[in-house]
Amino acid sequence: MSAFSSTDHALMARALRLAARGLATTRPNPRVGCVIAHGDRVAGEGWHAMAGGPHAEVLALRAAGADSLGATACVTLEPCGLHGRTPPCVDALIAAGIARVVVASEDAFQHAGSGIERLRAAGIAVQTGLMRDAARELNRGFFSRVERGRPWLRVKLAMSLDGRTALADGRSKWITGDAARADVQRWRARSCAILTGSGTVLADDPRLTVRVAEGAMVAPLRVVLDRQLRTPRAAHVLDGSVPTLLLHASDARVADDRFDRVERIALAGDATGLDLAAVLTVLATRGINEVQVEAGPALCGALFAAGLVDELLLYVAPVLLGDSARPLLSLPPLADMAASWKLRVVEQRQVGDDMRLLLRPRTH
Repeated sequence: MSAFSSTDHALMARALRLAARGLATTRPNPRVGCVIAHGDRVAGEGWHAMAGGPHAEVLALRAAGADSLGATACVTLEPCGLHGRTPPCVDALIAAGIARVVVASEDAFQHAGSGIERLRAAGIAVQTGLMRDAARELNRGFFSRVERGRPWLRVKLAMSLDGRTALADGRSKWITGDAARADVQRWRARSCAILTGSGTVLADDPRLTVRVAEGAMVAPLRVVLDRQLRTPRAAHVLDGSVPTLLLHASDARVADDRFDRVERIALAGDATGLDLAAVLTVLATRGINEVQVEAGPALCGALFAAGLVDELLLYVAPVLLGDSARPLLSLPPLADMAASWKLRVVEQRQVGDDMRLLLRPRTH
């Protein structure tokens, strides 16, 4: 049995909408939604709200009650067969008498406990792959960490129509309008970490916090790459208001207590900077799924050159800044056009007076 009905599609689309409600609150867990139904009659539904809380399947089963018996459960991610902070959802589905489970995407993290195989062993019909791409897109950071061993890396930049990010003296407030800046806050809210470099800290003194209300959101980790520990004592990133990780070179030393309210880790690197791949490995071990980079042209360019950028969130303002203004990225010179970094447009949207583009590197 492999075909999915129109009802299956409608129920899974509903489960995906439910899962998206946890966009800013579930980290480090994935966003998951579940709908339990008899035919097209919904008996119960649920979505995972935060790590440590009930999973989507358990909430949907509670809502359905005795009506779970003989029902179909449409769930956006393979039900957990492992005992973590909560008992396995597989056990709850089996105990409730669910007859069929439709899974959008398998979960490599579950292979040791194989939720799908446990369901089948219990006599439950299981089908996989319905709207898999949409389910993976919703949890692209989670899948990146589990399958590649590093977070999904998004670089956020804003530029003028002539590809400039700041005046020659560094002033950049504000290229974009209020609507675009508010939109950035929502992208921050869905991120597990916000990363910048010491150059941006010295130039702009950013807070790198989320200034929108997004339910029971856990503040994203602030990550500062500061090879030689140049961040000044008065910098906002050292204020202790949210968890902050500062990564520096192993030979960097500081004689005062300015870093007492943040965590520090020494990493390998060279005179040009830290090992950027190692930075992402450190973040992955901490359960970081999505990283939003808000930095200058040097760090953003280095990430592109290293092949570590998964997507570019680019705001384009209808202004011109002139030839002397600062460029979008600092990239090495190219020998010919064939060596250019090629991107594809995933989404484009008007945000106030500005245009927002979501772009990803072409893989072929």
